[in-house]
Amino acid sequence: MYYIYMLRCEDNSIYTGITTNVEHRMEEHFSKVNCAKYTYSHTAKKLEGVWQTENRVLASKLEYRIKKLTKAQKEQLIVKNNLEELWNEKLECDKYKRLEI
Repeated sequence: MYYIYMLRCEDNSIYTGITTNVEHRMEEHFSKVNCAKYTYSHTAKKLEGVWQTENRVLASKLEYRIKKLTKAQKEQLIVKNNLEELWNEKLECDKYKRLEI
């Protein structure tokens, strides 16, 4: 399984990434050991959302789409989990499952 996640940083920005192990990746981001360059300089504060999918290709597609969103759209995605509203015709939304965090 692959997971796409969104992190809120101390400056209120939102970082999006992919992993196969959410718990381990969060430890890296929050401890700043082997974390992304972005979260090293922007300090990850909170995990905001996680979606699960079956393979890397699907995970990369969702990550790409999320990274192209405006900040306001990312905030709405966190609150509403509205994948279909954003990309119903461009993304196989039924291939992603939002996990409770």
